[in-house]
Amino acid sequence: MRAQTRCPCRTYSKGLVFFFALPAKLRVSLIHGKRSIASHLKALKSSFLVVPKVPLSPKDRENQHQNHLNLLNLDLEVDRNLKTVRSQQRICGGVSFNRREGWNWGRPPIDENNRNQLLLSAAITIGGLAAFSWVMMGGSAPEITWKEFSTDYLAAGQVEKLEVVNKKYVRVWLKPGHMKGRYVWFNIGSVDTFERNMENAQLDLGIEPPNFLPLVYGSESDGSFLMSLIPTALMIGFFLYLFRTNAAAGGRGGGGAVSLGSVRARQRSSRRTSESDSSNYASFLLLDVAGCEEAKIEIMEFVNFLKNPQQYHNLGARIPKGAILSGPPGTGKTLLAKATAGEANVPFITVNGSEFLEMFVGVGPSRVRDMFAMARKNAPCILFMDEIDAVGRKRGRSNFGGQSEQENTLNQLLVEMDGFNTTTNVIVLAGTNRPDILDPALMRPGRFDRQIYLGAPDIKGRASIFKVHLAGLKTSLDKDAMARKLAALSPGFTGADVANVCNEAALIAARYGLNSIEQTHFEQAIERVVAGLEKKTQVLQPEEKKTVAYHEAGHAVAGWFLEFADPLLKVSIIPRGKGLGYAQYLPREQFLYTKEQLLDRMCMTLGGRASEQIFFGRVTTGAQDDLKKVTQMAYAQIVQYGMSDKVGNVSFDMPQQGDMVLEKPYSEETARLIDEEARNMISEAFDRTFQLLKQNKENVEKVALRLLEREVLNKEDMVELLGKRPFAEKSTYEEFVEGTGGVEEDTSLPKGLEGWNEQKDAGKASPEKPSLEVA
Repeated sequence: MRAQTRCPCRTYSKGLVFFFALPAKLRVSLIHGKRSIASHLKALKSSFLVVPKVPLSPKDRENQHQNHLNLLNLDLEVDRNLKTVRSQQRICGGVSFNRREGWNWGRPPIDENNRNQLLLSAAITIGGLAAFSWVMMGGSAPEITWKEFSTDYLAAGQVEKLEVVNKKYVRVWLKPGHMKGRYVWFNIGSVDTFERNMENAQLDLGIEPPNFLPLVYGSESDGSFLMSLIPTALMIGFFLYLFRTNAAAGGRGGGGAVSLGSVRARQRSSRRTSESDSSNYASFLLLDVAGCEEAKIEIMEFVNFLKNPQQYHNLGARIPKGAILSGPPGTGKTLLAKATAGEANVPFITVNGSEFLEMFVGVGPSRVRDMFAMARKNAPCILFMDEIDAVGRKRGRSNFGGQSEQENTLNQLLVEMDGFNTTTNVIVLAGTNRPDILDPALMRPGRFDRQIYLGAPDIKGRASIFKVHLAGLKTSLDKDAMARKLAALSPGFTGADVANVCNEAALIAARYGLNSIEQTHFEQAIERVVAGLEKKTQVLQPEEKKTVAYHEAGHAVAGWFLEFADPLLKVSIIPRGKGLGYAQYLPREQFLYTKEQLLDRMCMTLGGRASEQIFFGRVTTGAQDDLKKVTQMAYAQIVQYGMSDKVGNVSFDMPQQGDMVLEKPYSEETARLIDEEARNMISEAFDRTFQLLKQNKENVEKVALRLLEREVLNKEDMVELLGKRPFAEKSTYEEFVEGTGGVEEDTSLPKGLEGWNEQKDAGKASPEKPSLEVA
């Protein structure tokens, strides 16, 4: 028969009954640990086993014997209780026992309830101090004036005595039974003035000096000192709460603001154990990453370095220390690292650059040391630092406050990566979109041997990315054909933009209550991402709407008859985002531009303002963004590209928006010449556009009137109004990829990386290690 287990709560309840049965002094000494349980039992027995001075009767001896038995049973019961507590090591009723720490009375683990209780206690304490100060300042007793005192209380004979407190106010003690209470009070400016006024008032009432009211002086605390201690007490309590919370969370893998120097890691499996088990593997694999095949090959090679090092050692190769993933936001740097964590059968440690810097000095270097100690302990492994520019900025700019702490953290990182205490089986990957601000010592070979640039994908890469994201969408369209079409409609999109387009299309279909996503939903999603939210409810005055229509018609017609302008897909006068009109073009994917091509782009951009000038004889503020773009293009041609005959073949860095420019890299004379050339270039482009639209004035008016009628015109409508565009243009995926060596993106692997994620030496296969993520 199975023995029944005693309930710990019942055991504790019996133990507590025994504890509170002890004398008060014994309980106090037991709590403070001054005496042991055995000594208390011995003292308790001695209090019962008092040797009598007279012979005992048979009945008394029987009672004494029964007391001995009761004490023996009590001793055995307490011993069983202690053994049960030591074996269970539970917490019940706020009392805990630990073999090393002993009894812990009333210290439950930190949780949400205890935190609320602590906040409630702090509020009660503050409220008590405020109430004490209020009472000491007069409390709930009513305040009166001198006139009320002299007429309603003194003249009526209701005053028993007067008490001057702290030379600031007078407490008027009333005779028993008064309806106002025990006393009232009023403020005084000066004690001498009060005494003179009091003497005169009593003489006016006919009271003789021997019968004057008793006047006493006292000094009391007004609570100002206690109130001044409240901020200090709150600060001390806050830090005690932080340390206590951190200590309680330390055993649970948590951390807080006072977790000095500690690196907190979470373990998770990086591979799924079976096809049906998806609970313990990363949600991203390299198959989910598209549009950056060259970067994927680099990452595969790093993993292959760790899994099959002999393949490289036989050739005398040295395993690279690390690589930096750089590129614009949204190109897949962090996603590639997540996929590496999902694919690699080696430990993968991740940390964000901002997590090294905390509110305490010295935390950053300590965390760097702990992080690399963890990496060496789990070697071979991969260490990924996201947003490394938070700690890797160039040194020497200043040496104050947080900048000095950041430099110390960077110095420790440099030492750990390539100092005396380094290792060759830890690969460090880092991600940033600002490689230009990183310290040169961090970028040199031996620390980050490779710089992997992830730019915006080309049309083939976008098609591959669309295929990945379309796979999870519910649509009746041919997904491969749709991916190619969308790739042609989204030049310049990054991987994040593509994912956003697919998600927006699904949201638009759900908004209309449809069960499948159609092609129009994807087109609307692209417009939503490019131009912003459509504002059909925004009311425009008829005159403003007419101006917007002619403005957009000027853009469309100018681009239609300029050879190097981008082909027009759609033009609309429905407000979107910040603009009152919108024109969608299909720009060519090219990397080299001639001066003539840039001039045509400037002319198309100035088409709206030229149209306003032609049809209304005035200009509006609607061309602000157009003028800004044209100005940037003009200065770029002169300052960066050397396309000005007067300035010459020179190139200077143009300041970016938000950069602080203390000194220009050229003289004042050169700056004046650059400004003059930019104005001349913009004037030349505007005159050319003005003449072009003046020659096609009828076409501009036809397009504007059709826009006022329909609000949205597609390419087919433009062909109907203006005829076929007189220049050859590309609009389909096949036309864009013609002559590029293939229709699809090349995803083949080099021969040395075939089976890159497999252990080639079966005899040395090691068990799979979990991934580590530094929180």
